[in-house]
Amino acid sequence: MGADTKLLRNRIKSVDSTLHLTKAMGLVASSKIRRATGAMLRGREYSDSVTNIVRSLVSNQDCKNSPYMHNRGAGTTKLIVIAGDRGLAGGYNANVFRTVRDYNQDVEIIPIGKRSCDRFGSEHRSAEAFTHEDSIELANKLCAEFASGSYDRLGILWTRYISVMTQIPEVTWLLPLQANEDNVDSSGMIFEPDELTILNAAVPEYIAGKLTAAVRESFACEVAARRMAMDSAGKNAQQMIDSLTLQYNRARQGAITQEITEIVAGSGQ
Repeated sequence: MGADTKLLRNRIKSVDSTLHLTKAMGLVASSKIRRATGAMLRGREYSDSVTNIVRSLVSNQDCKNSPYMHNRGAGTTKLIVIAGDRGLAGGYNANVFRTVRDYNQDVEIIPIGKRSCDRFGSEHRSAEAFTHEDSIELANKLCAEFASGSYDRLGILWTRYISVMTQIPEVTWLLPLQANEDNVDSSGMIFEPDELTILNAAVPEYIAGKLTAAVRESFACEVAARRMAMDSAGKNAQQMIDSLTLQYNRARQGAITQEITEIVAGSGQ
């Protein structure tokens, strides 16, 4: 019986240590949520602005000559995959990597986020520390390669923030640019020197804006997912401590009762 109480006491201490860890990580995640969601909203606003400019240009007939609108058909694809910097974020990273499997093997992965870099073998690009300057540098490189014909399609696999409890991974295709019925009518706009020149100059900034927004939103999703995961883990740990404490008290009470019984039996002899 003594061995049982000692084992239960050690398990309670172990789970209690886990509970303190989950609470600490939950507090850190909570402190980051406001900053992360603020950056996400600013990124969305900027992305929408540059998207509207590009959409107003691609509907122009002269812009059909842009190298960024050349649809070369099936060919080499580059996919920017944004995952988290750390684990313990529920299914956040797993959902991203599960989505990657939906694409064929000849896709070239450009990882952002330490987990993504570990998964696909690349130097670490931290999602939390990824700046707009980093986006511009990567966008310029990717646009130059696309214009030269090095690859045929560019997309971003990121995670859309729905709420603190819900985040959904999805893929957005950026290149080649597509003209469709939803594009903004540019008939009332004046572009200098001409629409084609402006479009070719705007595309790298457009790619950078979309990339910055995707990274910021994905990071907000990671923080929110980690907070929910730590809240859930904390509740489970507390329930386990309560259950183990009840078992410990019963075992201790049984040991005391047995000792009293043995003393009474011994005194009667």
